[in-house]
This record gives sequence, structure tokens and C-alpha cells, in this order.
Amino acid sequence: MSDKESTEPQTNWLHAFYDPLATLYTFSSCICLADIHGDGDFKLIIADLGTGTYNMKLKVYKGTHLLSEHTVIDLPTGVVAFQMDTCDPKVSAIAVASGGHIYVYKNMRPFYKFTLPTLNIEPAELEVWNQAKEDKIDLSSMKEVLESIRTEVGESNLSSRSQRFLMLEPEELEEFVQVHKQFPLKRQTVVTCLSTMKKSMAEDDAVSCLVLGTENKDVYVLEPDAFTILAAMTVPSVPVFLNVTGLFDVEYRIIVACRDGTLYILKRGFKTGRLCVELLSQPVGLLRIKNTVVVGCMDQTLSCFSMKGRNLWTIRLESSIAAMEMIDITYLGIQLIVVALNNGLIQLYQDKYLVDVVPAEDIVTGIKFGRYGREENTLIMTTRGGGLIIKILKRTAKFDPKNLTPGPPAAQHMKLSIPKKTKLFVDQTMHERENAVRMHRSFQHDLYRLRLNTARSYVKVLTSSLTPVSTGGSDPLKLSAQIQGLGPVFRLRLEIQNTSTDKPSTNLFFTFHCDVRIYRVDKTFIPISFLAPGLLYSFATKVECVSELGISDVIKVFVLRENEGVPLITAIINMPISEGMISSY
Repeated sequence: MSDKESTEPQTNWLHAFYDPLATLYTFSSCICLADIHGDGDFKLIIADLGTGTYNMKLKVYKGTHLLSEHTVIDLPTGVVAFQMDTCDPKVSAIAVASGGHIYVYKNMRPFYKFTLPTLNIEPAELEVWNQAKEDKIDLSSMKEVLESIRTEVGESNLSSRSQRFLMLEPEELEEFVQVHKQFPLKRQTVVTCLSTMKKSMAEDDAVSCLVLGTENKDVYVLEPDAFTILAAMTVPSVPVFLNVTGLFDVEYRIIVACRDGTLYILKRGFKTGRLCVELLSQPVGLLRIKNTVVVGCMDQTLSCFSMKGRNLWTIRLESSIAAMEMIDITYLGIQLIVVALNNGLIQLYQDKYLVDVVPAEDIVTGIKFGRYGREENTLIMTTRGGGLIIKILKRTAKFDPKNLTPGPPAAQHMKLSIPKKTKLFVDQTMHERENAVRMHRSFQHDLYRLRLNTARSYVKVLTSSLTPVSTGGSDPLKLSAQIQGLGPVFRLRLEIQNTSTDKPSTNLFFTFHCDVRIYRVDKTFIPISFLAPGLLYSFATKVECVSELGISDVIKVFVLRENEGVPLITAIINMPISEGMISSY
């Protein structure tokens, strides 16, 4: 027996359960683990897609047995567990995204149904169905008008009734119109992805908000008590994956992976998403590991990006990705990326290093890691054939990237026998000991010289008024200058402010100095008759670059008082190179 065990490959997982006849058709977004009764026994909740048209179920597993089933009206797209209140015991509520609704269960009993806001209907489409209701239009004309509307606004902007009408055969149109024409026309969107966000505290059992993405490119944050919309944001494409961090009442970030292969970041106070990454292929999974974002794509790549969109690493897998999940092993202090491939293997990565490979009995399409029952680290998997697999992480599990990942030779990791003190270090130490007083005096001499030069430059600036701020007692002024335009014609905008508390300034004027071979100033003299204390005054003039050499120079702006030759303030403006001169070449 011992010889047989020694020849078996070492594994980090205990094979707890496998039911190939569980008939579960689902994905990772429709699987969650939650304590639905507040007894510390976590249950497995799976939204079964059935056939995609009927037989959709919400199934609850306890251990290896099916505990209960609940009928779902429409195709489910997401299942999450969240805390609605602070009452004891802490009972997790279950939210199921199905069609255009969010169904909330508490103690696995229907508690609330949230419906997405209806969308605006095209006036032309509404008019067509009103005419059909009053029998003022025939079926052929009705179909032609709806097809023209679809061409003009796109099929996604039509109601589901019109979309279905345009898909029917000619002999089915009459019956369809007679059945539906008496009902009011509505345009309803559907939920594409679902997640949660802590509201005000970061504890595991704190109250959470629901975050959902819709087919019409909106992202909503729902209040957990009354299920009202706390925040509404939009992204340029349809969201398919959400990753949420932070607290709603403090600061949060929502990373949105869209159907067109782009990643957007939503922050508190922003109504639209900021583009973060443009992927080379459509995403199939989105994870957040510490301060990085890991995305699996359809082109068999696994990529890691910083929060600013910089690509940190990309690895190519041996097969396409079927599902992704993150494993957070607290007692080891590591976070792993679980990738289920279409060749039947489950690969675990720490950063970009492969640390474990788990073979599966079938191709895994849904995967979830967390606490199940009383066991902290459980891996739940559903297969393409409808099976259910449960594996438990061993207490003695070790994930060593050097054993599985090809990389540099082992000699590279060996420490070199470098002496602690080289001859150069000893000589330098002896030199510093022998010349410590001279080195210190030299350092102090250079420091005093630096301070003296700084003071002289500062006095020169003050005496020559080469600063944009005047602190004199008679006229304390503040001047700022700004260049607008690309050239060869610029607009020089000047702003001046009297920083005095109660004394106005009068009889001032602007004048300019520049190289006349390069620039021509439209107004060389701008009078300033009166400056009230604390108010900001704006002046502008036109500056034209007359040189064809493609060079730039400075323009000096002086603020003077009448009958005085010394300026109160001087602003030196570094002019940009004229774009017109560059383009002429």
C-alpha cells in the first residue's frame, strides 16, 4: 500500500464529490456560496439555465444533496449573496438577475422584485403599433415601416415586440399582431451582469449594495433596503463583467469589462466610465488581484494590467478559457488565479507563474471558490455535461512555482560568495577617517556659497520687479499671463489682481517688450484705470509670429505707473513654437 501511495502524483486537493448526472447548465456568474439561514452552514446556490427557454431553476445544495428548487421566470444572468440589514442572526439574502428584473430571496423565500427603468420608445414605432391597434395599417406596410425604422435607429433600439414581429414568417404575422396589439408597447432592457458593493463598512457581514450592468450600457447601484437607484452611470459599450472595490459612502471603483473588448473604470461622482484598456479580443473573465486587473480573453491569453491600463504581463495558454475564478487562501497569504480550459484542465497561477494543475472529469464551465458547509476552502465546479464537482483544499497544500513553471536555471537563485568588505570600501573608509575635518569644512563652505547665491538672486529679482507678484506697500499686485492658440497668431491673456484689503490701484498700464523680428504685438499699450481690491481683471491682446525661421522667444509684460520708469511687476512669457511655421515646412 505504501509503495502504491508513493507512486501516485501528489495533489493539493481532496476529491470530495462528483455527480455527472446533476443536470446543471450554468456559468460562474450564476453560482454563489451563502449562509442563507444564519446558522454558519454555507449552502451552494446555483441558477440553472435549463434549456435556455424553459425549466430555469434556482437550486440550493447542502453538502452533496439538493435541498430545494425554485422556479425562475426568465433566463438568469447572475446570482449574488448580500446582507440587507444589520439584524441578528446575519442571514444572507440572494439576488437573482433574470431578464429585466432582480429577484431577491430571504430565507429562500421571495422577498422583493426590482424592475429596471423602462426605456424611451421611438415615436415612429409607437405610431405604427397605434395604427395596428386601430386597424389602420396592413401587415405588409407595417413590416416595411418597422424595417425602415430598424435600419435608421438599429435593432437594439426597437422594442422586443417589434424585433419578434420582424423575425416571424408572413403566415404568422396576423396572429401575432392580434394577440399583442391591445397591450401597451414597452421597451425593457435586461441585466447582463451583477455584483455587490459594501455600503459603509468593509466587514464581511456588513450591509451591501447591488451593482448591475444592463444591455443599454448603464451601470446602476441599488440601495439594499428600499432597492432604489443610488447611482446611475453609463459606459460606451454593453458591460458583461463587473469587479467592485471600496465603499459606496466613502470611495469606490467599478471595473467594467465590455462586450467590445474594452475595460472602463467608474469612480464615485462620475457619470461616465474612463477608458482603461483596449483588449485584443473579447473578455471571458475579469479578476482583481491586489492592485492589478487580470483578464482572460477569447484568443487564449491571460493578461494582467495596472489600474492605469499598463500591461504588466501576458501569457498564452494551451487552450481556450472556459471559466475563471480567484482563490484567496488566507492562512497562506496568497491569491491565485484559477483558469478552466476547454481541454479539461484546471490551471492555477500565482501572478504569471503556473503553480498547480488539476485535471477535471469534464470541461468546466462554472467555477466558484469559498466556504461551503463548515469547510473554508472549497472549489465548486460545474461541467459542460451538467455534472457537479466539489474539491477541498488540503491543509498541507503548497504552491511552488519552481516545480511547474519553466524558467531560469536553479543556479541563478544561488547567492554569490561576495566578501563583506572589498578593498575599495576599506580604502574609502580610511580616507574619510583621515580627512573628516577637511571634508566637513568643504561641505559647509559649499553650503554657505549656495545660500549666498540664492539670496543674491532673490534680491535681484525683487529689485528688478521680475516676479509676477508685487508685495509693495503702495500697490500689492498679482499678475498671471496665458498664451492661447497654435500660431502664427496667438492670444495673450493677462489677469491682474489687487491683493490689498482696502486700497485700490489707479493710473496703471501694461506695456510689452519683445524681439520685433519675431513677434508683433497688436496692443503695445493697455491702460488700467482702476483696480478694486480683491477683484480679478482680465485683458487680452493679439500676438503674431512674423518670423519664418520656426523659432520662439520670450515676451516681457511690464506693469507700470504713469510717470514712473521702474515696473511694479514683470512677467516673462516663454512663447511656444508656432505650429503654422512648422506645418509650412
